[in-house]
Amino acid sequence: MSYEFYSVEKKGPVAYVWLNRPEKKNSMNPPAWFETVPVFRELDEDDSVRVIIMAGKGSCFSAGIDLLSMIPLFSELTEKQQYGGIKRKFFEKIVLLQEGISAMEKCRKPVIAAIHSYCIGGGLDLATACDIRLCSKDAIFSLREAAIGFVADVGVLQRIPTIVGQGVARELAFTAKDIDAQRAKEVNLVNSVYENYDELMAAAEAMALEIASNSPLAVQASKQVLKYGIGKSIDDSLKFNAAVSNYTIPSNDLMAAVQAFAQKKKPEFPGT
Repeated sequence: MSYEFYSVEKKGPVAYVWLNRPEKKNSMNPPAWFETVPVFRELDEDDSVRVIIMAGKGSCFSAGIDLLSMIPLFSELTEKQQYGGIKRKFFEKIVLLQEGISAMEKCRKPVIAAIHSYCIGGGLDLATACDIRLCSKDAIFSLREAAIGFVADVGVLQRIPTIVGQGVARELAFTAKDIDAQRAKEVNLVNSVYENYDELMAAAEAMALEIASNSPLAVQASKQVLKYGIGKSIDDSLKFNAAVSNYTIPSNDLMAAVQAFAQKKKPEFPGT
């Protein structure tokens, strides 16, 4: 499938989802929010894809929301009478944007965000919905919405506290300040920092291939359990974990691991 904002490239078990509006610094127009749903549905359904890397073409990951292109989408804001029907339509549009950002989180496959230069506003929404974040030394992050007069409402305020903790999340949300790659690493917003874009992409691919070499069933079940456990009690999460294990094993992946162990070689997992 072809897309307006994203381009998709498949390389063995790894799929690349590129933010592909480099002439606008990958600023997020309407297709940026809505195309993620079919993009990640396609990759979720493709059994040949085991890991996804999300990265930006051009000079940066994303400079954030493209306000001028997004304003026509929210015509309700210009209505003089802000009554219930108008507010309901506006609410429904916000929910659609939320679904677009949640697409990476809902995808069964692990998603690695490889971030260079700017990761601002909506770009940070995208990044925090991914499973793992890596960045180059020139990366700049900002939860920018308070500086332009509205509350971030499509997922970053829900996800970033589970990544960096409440104190840092509130600092970023209230100040709308930029933080650099070193600070992002200190607060666990990113796992690792690399010298430049080429090293970043090489590291992202190496990690993707390392993940892809493991059992797809086990990796995807782990993502499911980790996602479910956020905000749940340990007891609730353990019960869910037991249910996931119950339908995941036995499997051909497990049999492949046992056979490979007996033969003292690395297993090749069929993903079934």
